[in-house]
Amino acid sequence: MTVAPPAETPAPVAGARRAPGRLRRLLPLLGPAVVAATAYVDPGNFATNTVAGASHGMLLLWVIVAANLMAVLVQFLTAKLGLATGRNLPELCRDHYPRPVSRLLWVQAEAVAIATDLAEVVGGALALNLLFGVPLLPGGLAVGLVACALLAVQQRHRRRFELLVVAFFVGILVCLLTTLGQTSPDPAAVAGGLLPGLDGTDSLVLATGILGATVMPHVIYLHSDLTRDLRRRAGGTRAALRGQRFDLALGMGTAGVLNAVMLVVAATVFFRPDVAAPDDLEGVHAGLGTLAGPLAAGAFAVALLLSGLVSSGVGTYAGQVVMAGFLRRRIPLWVRRGVTLGPTLLLLGLGADPTLVLVVSQVVLSFGIPFALVPVLDLGRRRGLMGELTTRPAVTAVAGVLAAVVIGINVHLVVSVLA
Repeated sequence: MTVAPPAETPAPVAGARRAPGRLRRLLPLLGPAVVAATAYVDPGNFATNTVAGASHGMLLLWVIVAANLMAVLVQFLTAKLGLATGRNLPELCRDHYPRPVSRLLWVQAEAVAIATDLAEVVGGALALNLLFGVPLLPGGLAVGLVACALLAVQQRHRRRFELLVVAFFVGILVCLLTTLGQTSPDPAAVAGGLLPGLDGTDSLVLATGILGATVMPHVIYLHSDLTRDLRRRAGGTRAALRGQRFDLALGMGTAGVLNAVMLVVAATVFFRPDVAAPDDLEGVHAGLGTLAGPLAAGAFAVALLLSGLVSSGVGTYAGQVVMAGFLRRRIPLWVRRGVTLGPTLLLLGLGADPTLVLVVSQVVLSFGIPFALVPVLDLGRRRGLMGELTTRPAVTAVAGVLAAVVIGINVHLVVSVLA
């Protein structure tokens, strides 16, 4: 009897076995950049992006793309700072700069924290009002309490906090994509919005607000703290850096898409001759319900609520990092929450226009970007501090140009408004 030769065993496909193992190694490193990215889709983004889309169509879409690319570079540099030194940016500023300089940086960082809280709490309170009719002041208190709960989780279980924030982020993604699915954007118009251009001071103010809402100064401080222990998780600096690259691509890439979706939805629904463009989020919500359907409006409001709740918690965490780093002092959670929440509740109690507060807060944040970015560039180029992760001169030069552009935009904005 003839015995057939055994069938050849197929050779394993290159990378087929390595990929799952690589993924398992990456998973414990994911989270810090997604936490940072959550702050890049806070209620301030909802306000600036939707108002920009409703009033100028796709004109400012290129600003969102440019700001997101800038944000990727900035967050990568600040993540490297935490990885290389095991310390966060406020601590490094306190130790490496003269006392008057570090105190000045602390004061402006606290102002940024207050402006951040304005956007997050007001946005969350507004969403509660749109969804359930809750008055703004009680809604603001509710958002503040949820932020405290999130921060309590962070203080006890940092990894659980990161995973909880990721869950909120996914919820925002699902809701905004649902809203987009109820509209029919024109691909040619979307492509046209990628060409740089402005149309007067009003568009410049909105462009500056988009920049401030996208490149968040408080998250520059926070991200350096989130990555300080990644070397231990990864088992080495280089492995941690590879994990952060993947984390940044995932988190910041998704945040950029979501910001673009907000503007595209508003431009598609409202930027038409027969439609009066809304100038606030209440008008956007009502218009979506009328022109795109209740599902679009409801999903938009839920996304706004999730954004306000989670970004408020992340913002409070950033405020703690700022105060502890610059002053070497830790204060009780309720005190930290009260420092930034108080001005917001006062404005809500006085009946301030929520959307105006959101847009103005984002402009304030834009002014805070250089104060956070310049120290990142300066410290990152110091080989004695950064070692093998020292920022290359070419990268420092590019980031320096971006910082100069931000400063120039802010100066031009002030001159234009005062003229």
